[in-house]
Amino acid sequence: MPRRKGGDLIAEFLVREKIEHVFGICGHGNVGMLDALHGVRDKVALISPRHEQTAGHMADAYFRVKHHPAATLTSCGPGSANLVMALANAFADSSAFLAITGDVPTQQFNRGPFQELYRHKEADFPSVCRPVVKRSFQPTRVDMLPHTLRLAMDTMLGGRPGPVQVDVPFNVFQEEADITPEPDPAPRARRAGADPEDVARAVAMLAQARRPVLFIGHGVTLAEASGELTALAERLAIPVIASPNGMGCLAMGHPLSLGFIGRNGAYPANQAGRHADLVLTVGARFDDRSASSWMEGYSWNFPATKLIHVDVDVSEIGRNYPADLGIIADAKVFLRQMLAECERRGEARPERREWLAEIDHWRAEWEAFTRPNFALDTTPLRPEPVVAAIRAVLPDDAIISLDSGVHHNWFMQFWEARQPQTMLNPWGFSGMGFGVSGILGAKLAAPERVCVSVCGDGGFTMTPHVLCTAVEYDIPCIWVIWNNFAWGAIRDIQYGLFGGREIGTAFYAGENRAPYNPDFAALARAHGVAGVTITKIGDLAPALAAAIASGKPYVLDVHVDAEVRPPATGAWALPPIPHKEPAFGRRQRGAEIVSTAGGA
Repeated sequence: MPRRKGGDLIAEFLVREKIEHVFGICGHGNVGMLDALHGVRDKVALISPRHEQTAGHMADAYFRVKHHPAATLTSCGPGSANLVMALANAFADSSAFLAITGDVPTQQFNRGPFQELYRHKEADFPSVCRPVVKRSFQPTRVDMLPHTLRLAMDTMLGGRPGPVQVDVPFNVFQEEADITPEPDPAPRARRAGADPEDVARAVAMLAQARRPVLFIGHGVTLAEASGELTALAERLAIPVIASPNGMGCLAMGHPLSLGFIGRNGAYPANQAGRHADLVLTVGARFDDRSASSWMEGYSWNFPATKLIHVDVDVSEIGRNYPADLGIIADAKVFLRQMLAECERRGEARPERREWLAEIDHWRAEWEAFTRPNFALDTTPLRPEPVVAAIRAVLPDDAIISLDSGVHHNWFMQFWEARQPQTMLNPWGFSGMGFGVSGILGAKLAAPERVCVSVCGDGGFTMTPHVLCTAVEYDIPCIWVIWNNFAWGAIRDIQYGLFGGREIGTAFYAGENRAPYNPDFAALARAHGVAGVTITKIGDLAPALAAAIASGKPYVLDVHVDAEVRPPATGAWALPPIPHKEPAFGRRQRGAEIVSTAGGA
């Protein structure tokens, strides 16, 4: 049996699993692993950003684009603590990466050495990460590594994907042991199928429904089931509502695509949800923002509406709404089973003329209400033309990443995703910095595609060091900064729910308390990145086209009007504060119209 160092075993494992990128930052707790990576640098690229949070977001976005994981490498103590937010963001959105965290030597466990967490349990950093990973491992001997690494990989990619932590004490990187090689791993593309009786029942329920809708989420994206989804929607003439991380699985220009649902969803999607008599949900969960905080009649009308809920994770079935039929299955396998059952039954494609005509009417109402705003030429810029200008320039396969913020709400309503895995959203945990940092990982996963981060001014100033990494490693990403001189989404909550009393949500400076931000274009140039300030809508599309053509990192500082707010077509509650009624649309509980509101 060959004697191997722990660090070399990990490096060889990365090569064998075709993990081509490690995003990490040096520290005394992982320097032994850095040395091992030096030996495989022709096969595994080490990218060292300026902050561990950015490393995690890069790995998260990399997986969302490529559906194959990257790894992160952080040192003991604060280095790995900086990774926790990125782990939580990935975990909430079912995105996977292998987090290798360094720890203190086992010989020093529980003695309180530099950067050990020890007062409850020795070297207890895994307890910090446990709530935000699928599984946390801490191999304390070199001979534990082969089995641990295989389990980590299987856990990370099996079922519902998610990040996994392997916490490695410093000495385990450097010590040697006689190692029996692990057998080559079995193929991991194992997909659970549904019970055929449940599939037959689901098809029968859809055949009987007069007003069915499909609600799909990240599970369909992760299963790469866009083709099957499109075929089933067309075969059964069922309109499709998508969660943010499911957008593009059915091209959003398709006549059956309704967009997103919830407070900042599209009006046709909320109307369809309110009036549906059956909802088939595949790979999506009913979180508060896509369910109008579970208030009856704003987005959904369960239990009056029947629900078929399909997910690979049993814990999501019935979490917020009881399912009339719950099915545990991979999205791609289930959709294929549904198509096969439709063929077996040999029924003609249902026409659903009345239902689709109602939806066309709602779509026309929404278009008439919103379209005039896309033609407005204002300074600062109106949000709708900003979204339209970006869509007009970017190719269909371009990847955009978004952060938490009011700009995200506008893109939820008006972005047209034309392919899956082209719109990266920090949805569940909503971490600021994800889009700013993650676009670097997206570009490394798809170097041939245009990659643009649309980020708020607040989010960008949290992680501006991404520009250093883009220059150091020649990663030609584009950052479009939605500059409204505020934490705009939270300022709007203050205005709407707290009598307009504003504190701590806008950026001011000087005796007159004028709106303040750094000159982002100048900041970009200080990093060696091209930067342009945009204050007229006619300048945005040419500037973005020039940024793409440059093939270099680029920043567009776009001044957007903070006083224009997205129309609310659903609702969102922050109990016990009374919620606002929809600004556009009608709350509908069953056949009863509960309240009516107009304007935006």
